[in-house]
Amino acid sequence: MRNKTIRWGMIGCGNVTERKSGPAFWQVEGSSLEMVMARREEQASDYASRHGIARYTTDASALVADEHVDAIYVATPPDSHLEYALMAASAGKPCVVEKPMALTTDECDQMLAAFEKANVPLFVAYYRRSLPRFDVVRNWIEQGMIGNVRHIHWTYHRPPNSGDKEGKDNWRVNPAQAGGGYFVDLASHGLNLFQQWFGNIVVAKGIKTNQQGYYEAEDAVAASLAFESGVLGSGYWNFGAANREDRVEIIGSAGRIVCSVFGEDDFEIDGKEKASVNVENPDPVQYFHVENLIAHLNGDKEHPSSGIAGRNTTWAMEQILNG
Repeated sequence: MRNKTIRWGMIGCGNVTERKSGPAFWQVEGSSLEMVMARREEQASDYASRHGIARYTTDASALVADEHVDAIYVATPPDSHLEYALMAASAGKPCVVEKPMALTTDECDQMLAAFEKANVPLFVAYYRRSLPRFDVVRNWIEQGMIGNVRHIHWTYHRPPNSGDKEGKDNWRVNPAQAGGGYFVDLASHGLNLFQQWFGNIVVAKGIKTNQQGYYEAEDAVAASLAFESGVLGSGYWNFGAANREDRVEIIGSAGRIVCSVFGEDDFEIDGKEKASVNVENPDPVQYFHVENLIAHLNGDKEHPSSGIAGRNTTWAMEQILNG
């Protein structure tokens, strides 16, 4: 695929594709969105019409097999990632799936085995690994600006939303569709990012509970972690709090870094130097993620978010939720 435009087929036309991801697949140089698929024809037709996509279908297998589609983007809830990823592997086509990678570690392993056999790459849409905003933190760490990192702690809490209070259907808090609740949906972003900074998670233990009773999944989680670099970690996530907070504190032998995973506030360092830095995210936010996909598929560089890394995130969350 070197030095050619990569033509994507996208399975799923949900909210994440409207601004975060979909536009990046036709805005990035060397990338085009050739075809989209949704189970309901009116949804697929509407998306294609609004975004200027040439073709649409309600048949995922037809999209995957299409000779004008080079690579597959799976933008559906996690319960269908395995099915669609295996279709792509069988067709010998590279694939990127939305996060989290799959419902279980076992499903991740099935996906990895299939793509290894097909000798084509599998990626996961942990796009924060490609954002310049987080390169700031990674550079501070790699340059030793806070000495040797000892611990990372993430506090994340927010109030419940009105839909959950009213019992409205929401796949993100349906474990059969999502693999868990908001913890799996949101904490996966941060845990995967921390792996980029400190290596894979090798120990993960946790406590979960449902304090509000609005849905089946957990709504409060506490965890302890160990990374392969020797850094220890901890986290607290609650989705029934009075207010919103997203704070990551990285403690080193010579200082600390304070940042956030989802916020747009300044990142701060107090170590060998003291500074406050803010880098704006691109619009669409997955632009650099897709740009790195194109570079990888053209043989220019390795994409930072592989299926192997995505598998480690799912494994860690599974360990935390299993206690």
